[in-house]
Amino acid sequence: MASLIGSGFFLVLVIAAVLVFLHFVPIGLWISAIAANVPVGIFTLVGMRMRRVPPSKIIMPLIKANKAGLDVSANQLEAHYLAGGNVDKVVDALIAAHRAQIPLAFERSAAIDLAGRDVLEAVQMSVNPKVIETPIVSAVAKNGIELKIKARVTVRANIDRLVGGAGEPTIIARVGEGIVTTVGSSESHSDVLANPDDISKTVLGKGLDAGTAFEILSIDIADVDVGRNIGAELQTDQAEADKRIAQAKAEERRAMAVAKEQEMKAYTQEMEAKVVEAQAEVPHAFADALRSGRLGVMDYYNLNNVQADTDMRKAISQTGGSKLNAPTAPQGQK
Repeated sequence: MASLIGSGFFLVLVIAAVLVFLHFVPIGLWISAIAANVPVGIFTLVGMRMRRVPPSKIIMPLIKANKAGLDVSANQLEAHYLAGGNVDKVVDALIAAHRAQIPLAFERSAAIDLAGRDVLEAVQMSVNPKVIETPIVSAVAKNGIELKIKARVTVRANIDRLVGGAGEPTIIARVGEGIVTTVGSSESHSDVLANPDDISKTVLGKGLDAGTAFEILSIDIADVDVGRNIGAELQTDQAEADKRIAQAKAEERRAMAVAKEQEMKAYTQEMEAKVVEAQAEVPHAFADALRSGRLGVMDYYNLNNVQADTDMRKAISQTGGSKLNAPTAPQGQK
């Protein structure tokens, strides 16, 4: 009985040892590499396990690259994996570039991948250019008419400038700026409508792909629509603003005139009050002059006669003026 227990325990140990050995030594992967004529030692695979690198992430892309005729070593792929790169995509990009006869070294491909760009998409874009459609760009010609323009930009990836080069938003912004500049320098919107290809020629000649990760192949105007009359609207707004300014100034002058009138009325009332006050002092002055002997009785009566004669003349003149201004009756009527 004890011998049976010992034999079972030994069998379990053997199975565990075999499993641990197969885990650290991927025999199947090593056989696949040997069958594909890829020189990979068994201890190299064990070293990958020890460095926490899945051997399949390195060996399968290495077999793919070797079958495509690429000169890539396992150490290069492992170093790129440890740096955080996508080994499989880098190898696919190298194979695509090799088939398209595009010069692309492993170091350049790895640098593009580590920079965060899709290196396989970049190679595919180098073979098959991409069309970028800009949003609607609003531009105004010199005659004040707005044009709404949409363009299609055909670009090809520039692999040498993928690292550090500007992306699609920069291309779209530069093309929009070129459209606005070209339309803004046109004398009339009809010139742009008659020759929309002038926009493409002018914008393309500005070298808009400088410093970007792309090479612009062509710029095509997809759509041109006539918008608002911006010049007329600006003139209308300016006229309205001028009118409001004139109204404000007129209101200011009217307020000043009203204030001046009120001031004159106050001054007149003050003068009238002083005249009334002075007139009230006249009887007292007469009485004082009579008491002091500076004015005789006959002088007083003569002054009153002059005043009465003046009042009578004034009344007669007013009555005569009324008769002169009265309407005359037509002939034949009484």
